Amino acid sequence: MSTTTAPHRHHARLRHPARLGAALLAAVALAASGLAGATTAAAGPAPAGVVRSAGCGADPGQAPGTSVLRTLVSGGRERTVQLHLPDGYRSDRAWPVVLVFHGRGNTGAGTEAFSGLDALPAIVAYGNGVVGTGDGDRQAWEGAPYSAPGVDDVAYTNDLLDTLESGLCVDTRRVYATGKSNGAGFTGILACELSHRITAIAPVAAALYGTGHPTCAPERPVPVIDFHGTDDATIPYDGDAGRGLPAIPVWVDGWAARNGCDPRPDVEETASDVTTTRWTGCRAGAEVTHVAVLGGGHTWPGEDSYSGGGYATHSIEAHEVMWEFLRDERLPLRSAGATGVAS
Repeated sequence: MSTTTAPHRHHARLRHPARLGAALLAAVALAASGLAGATTAAAGPAPAGVVRSAGCGADPGQAPGTSVLRTLVSGGRERTVQLHLPDGYRSDRAWPVVLVFHGRGNTGAGTEAFSGLDALPAIVAYGNGVVGTGDGDRQAWEGAPYSAPGVDDVAYTNDLLDTLESGLCVDTRRVYATGKSNGAGFTGILACELSHRITAIAPVAAALYGTGHPTCAPERPVPVIDFHGTDDATIPYDGDAGRGLPAIPVWVDGWAARNGCDPRPDVEETASDVTTTRWTGCRAGAEVTHVAVLGGGHTWPGEDSYSGGGYATHSIEAHEVMWEFLRDERLPLRSAGATGVAS
């Protein structure tokens, strides 16, 4: 896999003093237990039943804390990924992976710039789609009516994970997927079709077309945290039947039902412009959370730079909120054990 070094970007914006204090305490505890390689973001409790990938002990080919554009071959086509290693990356410690899928017409590097995801204590892989149909040379992902014909992005995701796991030290039980707009919609397809490799998903302003993927039958319940603005003019919160877009609450309800959650969710006013709805009591603990940004546009909550049209809240940081949800989720050992070694 060839590489092109890109400058390191610092995106972390700590808006919550109480959370910062908790993160510092967690970092002290981790250092005391011999895991001093953790980054400044809270990494959660020490994992049980880590499944280490074949790449543990290998030279990662780039320095910790840097972002590098790498290439791989998938489906006979050269593809790319913007790969960020966390500060403190060590090849003797198994790290979680966050796969990131950009919106139509954007890039992995563009999503890296506004999302703040580089601050996470994880390997972050910002995928790059293939130019699709419609106006302009705009990269897109499978599952939308404008995606590139004949391109299998589910296979690309499998190939990308194989590449990461062979060259880096990955905990194969902790592979999470997020994205924006078209890329966020693609994470929904991954949850349906790659639930043996994708632990949980966190779509933001998702374009949920599902073209070519009419059914969803995951092998296991998949935890979901979804973010969407109620005034999103690009992907309407209440759906658009003419474009094949479901209402966001209906889509989220579908996941809660699929995961066997209690049908009566808890609703919390997280901030003056944010309402959080949580479904608990789910099979295998696969909870579902919906974060509605009141008046929010087609944007990434807490954006570090322009992420789309309309209002963007800064009451929350999407990367912080999703990590709090994702970080403790694990694949069942029977799924992750097929691609790694338990320790």
